[in-house]
Amino acid sequence: MVDLDEQAIAILQKNDRGGFTIPTARLYPFQWNWDSAFIALGLATMDDDRAWRELEMLVEGQAHDGMIPSIIFRHDDDDYFPGPNVWQTNNGPLDGTGISQPPVLASVVAHFAKTQGETGLKRAKALYPQILQWHRWWHTYRTPEEAEVVCTVHPWETGRDNCPDWNIGLRNMATDPDSESYQRKDIEHADPAERPTQEEYDKYISIVKFGRDHGWNQHVLTNQGPFLMADPGIFFILLRADRDLLWLAEQFGFEESAREIESWITQAESAADSFWNEEYGAFCAWDVRTKEFSHGFSNASALCFYADVGTTQQREKTLAHMRRIAGRTQFGQSSWDPDAPSFESQHYWCGPLWCQMNYMIAKGLSEQGEGQLAEKMRHDLKQVIELSGFYECFDPISGAGCIGRDFSWTAALWLAWASPSLTQTSPA
Repeated sequence: MVDLDEQAIAILQKNDRGGFTIPTARLYPFQWNWDSAFIALGLATMDDDRAWRELEMLVEGQAHDGMIPSIIFRHDDDDYFPGPNVWQTNNGPLDGTGISQPPVLASVVAHFAKTQGETGLKRAKALYPQILQWHRWWHTYRTPEEAEVVCTVHPWETGRDNCPDWNIGLRNMATDPDSESYQRKDIEHADPAERPTQEEYDKYISIVKFGRDHGWNQHVLTNQGPFLMADPGIFFILLRADRDLLWLAEQFGFEESAREIESWITQAESAADSFWNEEYGAFCAWDVRTKEFSHGFSNASALCFYADVGTTQQREKTLAHMRRIAGRTQFGQSSWDPDAPSFESQHYWCGPLWCQMNYMIAKGLSEQGEGQLAEKMRHDLKQVIELSGFYECFDPISGAGCIGRDFSWTAALWLAWASPSLTQTSPA
């Protein structure tokens, strides 16, 4: 049997680009925001300094308004679309996109600060101002005038690109008739059947064009842009990250920013019920302008434990959904409900198991007293990697690997969480 620890290490080394790590060659040839945070967890099993460098290079791309873009472009690459010449942001020291991604950075930094002693605290303190500024950006620029929750302006910003959650918002927007023609690159490097449809992609690019046409004014993009939805994934991840950022502020004696963070947490806790779809019995995405709920249980719905929110009844209903889904699949928590008509087990975010989502879900479950279910999720990830290798995501029914091969965050979370060589039985 191939030593999977060695294989995972080799993948991270192969995807290293001199201090930052790409997700996988050709398909994703730049530094991705939340990818780097999870990759750092794996790098820390080998080299703490290299793990910190991953995060430090990520914040080097922070925009002037505080946003850390979803992608940091240190160069252009003809193998990728849309690249920096399409985004045209000009909003920071490095080229980047005009949108962000789920803010897991503070949680990873807090984890390192708790586990690496004085060195970890020192490195965390150096990054704290940039992370605070990024969280402030979320609460300032992504809280729209007509809602009291942090929202998203683009499916790509959620990290769950073509999840059926976004069908409502995409249905309510038109494709920009003046959009220029373009050639997709993703379907040259991966099976088109596993990637977003052309209609979805046209609307993704229409949102990018709107942002570019308005000079990437983030207030305008949020309040007047073509797409605006409240995402339980971003909401729960940011709430958890705010709690972790508050812990850091308290360690460093930053009383003023601690009070600011506490206000964000209080506001989020009071607004969490806005995601509860009583008819469906789950935390769901909703369109800010029409107030229409998505009707499906996604892996983001299960992050309520990670954020430590929800009434006893809401948590019980969430667990009931998770157990029902586990009875319909073989491995982990699928990205979409297998009982929904839009479920597709190998179609990107319409069904596959995603290791980073399962990691966060399991971490929350473990912390909230659901250790048995958390351990099952860890074991399931171990099994699909042993079965298929280090893919971007996996068919939750067959365990087959989907889309990108030799994927960095899968290798990293094998080393940090799923590998049998670890003594831990719960998420880091």
